[in-house]
Amino acid sequence: MPQPDWFLTTEERGNPASSIPTFSAGNAAEPLIHGKTYFDRLVTEVESLREGDHLFFTDWRGDPDERMRDEGPTIAELFSAAARRGVVVKGLLWRSHLDKLAYSEEENRNLSEDIRAAGGEVLLDQRVRRGGSHHQKLVVLRHPDRPELDIAFAGGIDLCHSRRDDERHLGDPQAVPMAKAYGKNPPWHDVQLALRGPVVGVLDLTFRERWNEPDDLDQHGPISTITDKLRGADMSADKLPPQPPDPPECGTLTIQTLRTYPAMRPKYDFAPDGEQSIARGYTKAIKRARRFIYIEDQYLWSAEVARLFAEALRTYPDLHLIAVVPRHPDVDGAFALPPNQIGREKAIGLCTSAAPDRVHVFDLENEAGTPIYVHAKVCVIDDVWCSVGSDNFNRRSWTHDSEISNAILDDTRDGRAPLDPAGLGDEARRFPRELRLALMREHVDSEDVPLVDPADAVREMTSAADRLQKWHDRGRQGDRPPGRLRRHSTEPLPWYQRWWAAPAYRLAYDPDGRRWRDRLANRW
Repeated sequence: MPQPDWFLTTEERGNPASSIPTFSAGNAAEPLIHGKTYFDRLVTEVESLREGDHLFFTDWRGDPDERMRDEGPTIAELFSAAARRGVVVKGLLWRSHLDKLAYSEEENRNLSEDIRAAGGEVLLDQRVRRGGSHHQKLVVLRHPDRPELDIAFAGGIDLCHSRRDDERHLGDPQAVPMAKAYGKNPPWHDVQLALRGPVVGVLDLTFRERWNEPDDLDQHGPISTITDKLRGADMSADKLPPQPPDPPECGTLTIQTLRTYPAMRPKYDFAPDGEQSIARGYTKAIKRARRFIYIEDQYLWSAEVARLFAEALRTYPDLHLIAVVPRHPDVDGAFALPPNQIGREKAIGLCTSAAPDRVHVFDLENEAGTPIYVHAKVCVIDDVWCSVGSDNFNRRSWTHDSEISNAILDDTRDGRAPLDPAGLGDEARRFPRELRLALMREHVDSEDVPLVDPADAVREMTSAADRLQKWHDRGRQGDRPPGRLRRHSTEPLPWYQRWWAAPAYRLAYDPDGRRWRDRLANRW
């Protein structure tokens, strides 16, 4: 498999301070589509941990009362029970902005305190740029005496409310309030990877780098630090147990773990100038696309990212871009909504202007017609390279917050026509093709339609969206056509909103975390 053609080299990763390997071979991965699927698997794996095993996790938000199964346990009960059994439980939760700003300060604190009371240790980590966040969603389970059982979970799914939806898309019974269009229990689409093999050691090391970072946990003013101390919060990290050797090889996947860390002061020891290997990894892979790029993304809204797609579309006349995004932003309001809208409007406009007939943007709805919030962060290119992570296609995710993504190449050829969609000799590979097909089949709600060939996939997805639109246009008369796809549309903002929403979007919603020299040079 030609890794140098698709993966970053050691030099291209651009962060010599980190000891993360360039990539790891001999891995296995399973896409866990839907939060309910992921949470159920996580319960099974955590409950199998024994005394002396390791449970490390990072997250953007953790709700202690979120039920992992209908009958429980909650996430706090699951991790606390592990700690009481003697499992080494360590966590890094973003300290978060205030609850009154619709964030999760109190929830993250409560989860930390619950696990701490059981003997674990969860730190509230605010070692971020102002306005930034720790956005990684990662759970690493190690068995020092049984390395063949080691497993890690990484992707887009937080351990919190609203995520435990399933293929029916009726929403999580425990919901986070969102824009009114999504209803009381917002339907939710998301993906997490279950990973086995040496990559688990790579993800373990990623956790340890952040855990061992010596700088103060809170770097944004004395008030929050004093509040934490008065509440008895853990303000320093205890020593971790030695890292076990990497688990044995168990599959055909070569995986490159990509990260985002901003340029910070004080500097991260493991990334003194930041790290933009996610941005660099996507840039290299997108430039190799020839037939199709399939993405699912919460925030397709940065001009810098859209220009990469637009350049590829202009260069290669057979290239199609298929994107699945949320129909509406997750918030309502005269001041919150316009900055959310303006970025996507510009990004989609840049792509469609490059290739009006080869850009296909869809959103989703359930059988009741309620929009499904797309939170997945997935990319598949020519059925050769794919990635699943916490990062979105925006400048914030590529430069400003902490993120983690796993890019995958499979040694196993797929064998179904077209054998080599891109025509570059790489040939279609099993894992990325199956990932794309699983997602598309859910969206068209059929196992029978032809989707393997990119041309067929474009036709079938577009036809499914058109049939559903015609049914709506007829007043929903007769049987509802199968599928969840609707064509996505954006409407330009009026000038009196654009004049203030554009700078607000760039400064607050999609900030730049690069060094000034990199910004000026327009390089990741």
